[in-house]
Amino acid sequence: MRGIFCLLLCLSFFPALADEGDRMVDARQSGVAELRVLYVESPGWAWRDDDGRLTGVTVEIMRWFAEDLRDWYGFEVNLEFVEETDWTRFYNRVRDGSGGVFGLGNVTITEERAEELAFSSPYVSNVAVLISSEGMPRATGPEVVADKFDGLRGLAFAGTLHETRLERLRENHWPALEIDSAESNDEIIENVAAGTHFGWIDGYNFYRARSEGHPLRRHSAFDDTGEEFGIIMPLDNDWRDAMDDFFTRDGGLIHSDRYRQLLVEHLGKAVATLLTSEK
Repeated sequence: MRGIFCLLLCLSFFPALADEGDRMVDARQSGVAELRVLYVESPGWAWRDDDGRLTGVTVEIMRWFAEDLRDWYGFEVNLEFVEETDWTRFYNRVRDGSGGVFGLGNVTITEERAEELAFSSPYVSNVAVLISSEGMPRATGPEVVADKFDGLRGLAFAGTLHETRLERLRENHWPALEIDSAESNDEIIENVAAGTHFGWIDGYNFYRARSEGHPLRRHSAFDDTGEEFGIIMPLDNDWRDAMDDFFTRDGGLIHSDRYRQLLVEHLGKAVATLLTSEK
């Protein structure tokens, strides 16, 4: 018992080691790169198929990047995918990581975040949509939300812009609004469809949920466009220039047939069209 107590005491004084991956400067010498890729599971983007294989748009973009590194630099690249179930912890782990660490979590590129993280070029433009259950009356503006959604609670991932939108709504129009934290997009969709909550989600998640038969209503007056998602990295990640080259090569990743095929395969043709219609 004394030994266990001492071990627990020691662990309390020494934080867990930060996530780390090989640096490009070292890979140039060895020809081998071990890169750590943290991800938050999200259907279509980073998920396991029926055979248990990790796949999705962002996962395959990282595998594509590894191919690019082999083709252009001759590196032997190993991607270590590590799941993180909590979005805020995922964000912090990448921020506090070192070297060849990457994060797949559909993180919106903002000036504030760019002060503590490095971003790839955008891999998709998003529209955030406000949703409720299908039976709720339509809300035409923030001034009527408290009345239209009376009895509902807000729901969002902690630390995201969707949570910030709910907090702004509470501050400006609905002081009594209670906001809960969710662990997954499916949890948000299920609770909203059940009529207990409302909240913002990414547009592609709304269309996916509707296609699966979830009774949801989109309140288009609250659409928030112009968001762009990027792969995140620690500030000291020296693979950033190589990733920038990868995103711009041969006319640009997001303009390529391979990219569109990824969207269609993992998100469906309708969502792929939605996400590429302005490109």
